[in-house]
Amino acid sequence: MINIKQLVNDEQCYQFIRQRRWPDGVSCPHCQSQQVEGNGNHQKQIARKRYRCLACHRGFDDLTLTIFSGHHQPLKVWILCLYFMGLNLSNQQIAQELDINKDDVQKMTSQLRESIFARLPVPQLSGAVEADEVYVVAGHKGNPEAVKKGRKGRRNRLKGARGRGTLEKEKPPIFGLVERGGQVIIRMLENVKQKTISPIIKQIVNTDTLIYTDEYNMALYGFLGGYINSSIRSLSKLFPRHFILYTNSNNAK
Repeated sequence: MINIKQLVNDEQCYQFIRQRRWPDGVSCPHCQSQQVEGNGNHQKQIARKRYRCLACHRGFDDLTLTIFSGHHQPLKVWILCLYFMGLNLSNQQIAQELDINKDDVQKMTSQLRESIFARLPVPQLSGAVEADEVYVVAGHKGNPEAVKKGRKGRRNRLKGARGRGTLEKEKPPIFGLVERGGQVIIRMLENVKQKTISPIIKQIVNTDTLIYTDEYNMALYGFLGGYINSSIRSLSKLFPRHFILYTNSNNAK
């Protein structure tokens, strides 16, 4: 049986990284100067080129200051992992295909997703946007460190704390913004106070946007100047079919 890693060439992987990272020529990741010279190759990874900056006199290589640097897995494993993520394979399937530990795959996919997300442009919503939140009970499931601290887990049928959920109460609010016919933005928040939600709306939602919410949240979102706020629940009496349809879309997504 052929291991897929044997079909990938190290030199091609590093050449791909160099082309993507430095399309206009190699530049120093520390000072961005293009006055650099070659400085041999990595001792254990021959295809990994090393450089020396003539401006700041610091050394670097093809992977310096990237998420691929400082890990024991070779670059071709990272490239294949990213490829399999694009095929929507689970971490278990990726681990089997690459013949590596599932925990390593979990760390790799998490770092890749975080890096991709950090480089995405800030979305901009406009037109008609629905805003709402749901609450998810977190507890200690999947969090063994919290159990080690001696904290008691939740009991079945135990009545939760009164008031709106927060991250501190282990019932974090999941805040959603849905642009009708457009994008869906979801954020987990510490709480649903105005000072928490206001920066998100101002960053993502364009002014003069019609924001739909329910009557319970009118006071929460209505303070934002420049936005037109409308209550779905109150308007549903006039347009029941139209507004009820969109009232549930945020929860459905």
